[in-house]
Amino acid sequence: MPKSPNFRFFQGGLLKHRTTPKLLSTKHDYIVLLALSAGVGALTGLIIALFEAAILWVNAHRMLLFEQLSGPLFVKVLLLMLLGGIMTGFAFWLTRRFAPEASGSGIPHIEGALDGIYDIRWRRVLPVKFIAGTLAIGSGMVLGREGPSIQIGGAIGRMLSDTAKRYAHATHILTAAGAAAGLAAAFNAPLAGILFVIEEMRPQFRYNITSIKCVTLAAAIGTIVMRSFHGQQAVMHIPHFTVPPLTSLWLFLLLGTLFGFIGVGFNHWILSATKHLKHHQDNKLSRIVMTGVLFGSIFTLLQILLPDAAGSGIELITSIIQDPLTWLLLVGLFMVRLLGTVACFASGAPGGVFTPMLTLGTLFGLAYGVIAADLFPGFVAEPAVYAVAGMGALFAATVRAPVTGIILVVEMTDNYALILPLLMTCLGATFIAQALGGKPLYSELLKLSIRDHKAIDNSTT
Repeated sequence: MPKSPNFRFFQGGLLKHRTTPKLLSTKHDYIVLLALSAGVGALTGLIIALFEAAILWVNAHRMLLFEQLSGPLFVKVLLLMLLGGIMTGFAFWLTRRFAPEASGSGIPHIEGALDGIYDIRWRRVLPVKFIAGTLAIGSGMVLGREGPSIQIGGAIGRMLSDTAKRYAHATHILTAAGAAAGLAAAFNAPLAGILFVIEEMRPQFRYNITSIKCVTLAAAIGTIVMRSFHGQQAVMHIPHFTVPPLTSLWLFLLLGTLFGFIGVGFNHWILSATKHLKHHQDNKLSRIVMTGVLFGSIFTLLQILLPDAAGSGIELITSIIQDPLTWLLLVGLFMVRLLGTVACFASGAPGGVFTPMLTLGTLFGLAYGVIAADLFPGFVAEPAVYAVAGMGALFAATVRAPVTGIILVVEMTDNYALILPLLMTCLGATFIAQALGGKPLYSELLKLSIRDHKAIDNSTT
């Protein structure tokens, strides 16, 4: 066993980390960091479990709040819309007033922190992201909790790194470990959490044996804590599909090609809508709050009239795979949710886009599978297999992390036998998106965030 870890990173030249004779001087540096990483994973798993419980509680109880109230139905609907508007308006105000970096998914903020661009103000980010994220996601907006979970985990890693300032790279390593634990706990997917940091955050993450060990340990502990609350079942309760024949792999490749085009368009729409809304808000608190009030009211009404078109979509994925609609209805629902996903995420609400993207992939993939079953019955035995493939394909095309997308889907659905079809679909989507010149979503959002910060700094000087 070496006396000190090798902290020579592939980026930035020679960076050597040495042991100090003070706290825990009898322990090697990497043992201290591993212990801290385990603490980051445990605390992240606990907080994410509470975060999920809070969102579910808010979403359930707000819809029941006015059921016992006597009066016309439209009055109850208006009251629910008012409540949804107040919830999201307060979430937007809280975020803008105390921690603007907590808006959106928070993943670009963590990537910026790993790259040394930002410091994580964890004392602000943790309470603001938890409360505002609970209100925004629980209001029925088309948002997921995985992005906030990653930012919460990264902030927890930054918090514990304050106890290890003598270790030169503790902040970087523990932030990355917290991010991995956040995704692992949110989706009950430890391998996906590890791969997300290694693959998606590869421009910022500093690779060495110690950092990878810390990330792996934090993801494992975070998953264990989450499973102690929710059990060891997969997040999505869908059937276990048989392996499609090798002769049908061309259909998965074709599906991936279609998702390559969709992914490039999706990223373009997200970025364009984000820029448009930021220009309209003009960094004014009143306009930002009114954006939240308007979106909260609209998506509360949508959740009442068309429940499948609102919310994160995690329940919709399970139900639609078990009981598919016609391909025309699936495409229609895909279009409605596509507009809702782009609008909600571009608004700057403190919520993520992973689960809404997985939902979109499911809807389009299932529609494709239904059509393919009619056209090529000899190749397609189970159209729902293409729904599972679609989940990973849209993720791969937008985030540009195909391996993470594959592992995330198989861990969430417990369909490990579908790795080869997923590989064909995700790689096809990635190759087409890259050939079209599309850029990874979070990298582009980070660039946009940096430009916004520079513009704000210039306007105040």
